Amino acid sequence: MAAWELAARVHGSVYFPPPGRIARHMYDLWFSGPVRHLFLTEAAVADILPSLGRMAAGFALAAVAGIALGVAVGRSRRAYALCNPVLQFARAVPPPALVPVFVVVFDFGTPMQIASIVFSAVWPVLINTAEGARNTDPLRLDVAAVLRLGPVERLRFLILPSALPRIFAGLRLSLSLSLILMVFSELLPGTANGIGFTLTDAQTRSDLLTVWAALVLLGALGHLLNTALLAVEKRLVGKGRATA
Repeated sequence: MAAWELAARVHGSVYFPPPGRIARHMYDLWFSGPVRHLFLTEAAVADILPSLGRMAAGFALAAVAGIALGVAVGRSRRAYALCNPVLQFARAVPPPALVPVFVVVFDFGTPMQIASIVFSAVWPVLINTAEGARNTDPLRLDVAAVLRLGPVERLRFLILPSALPRIFAGLRLSLSLSLILMVFSELLPGTANGIGFTLTDAQTRSDLLTVWAALVLLGALGHLLNTALLAVEKRLVGKGRATA
């Protein structure tokens, strides 16, 4: 950072502003609001919050669907054998390539954006959950059968705790993909707000300082969200292993 600051100030290029200027611009643009609004400006409310809302909705839907379907597929050898090639094929399809399909089905707008996020983010969760559920210790399953545990009890006390490390591995990948697809979906026509829209609008107006501010904001959001997910993983995976 110090080298970047010094080199940018010496060179004076408009394309590579110093980090200090970028930080000040970010503060003035998004985080200089009143205390009652948590220091968020009107621009932050108009751009950052809608993006986070779309990302949260897409990530939540992908996580719920991926875990539920992953457990169902992973606990059935026949279902896993039949579905695994399809899952690998669907995972390999780039989500941007399906944008025309999403536009036809949902039209431009929030539903299309959320659908593109869900389609991209669901596969890592589903595949990792299926692998985790599939690799549950057979000896523990035999003990559960001897103790006559019901399906719900096996799922709660045995299968999910055993699969938690793989589930969170999939969730971390899905979180990164959700952030990427959030930005990509906001670059498409029909979007009137969001961080991606701000980035495109700033590029159109040659407002390079805002472009850099949006890039730094995306990196900071990715780091903060990943840190929060790692904290939840550390707590739940430890608890799950102790329970299992």
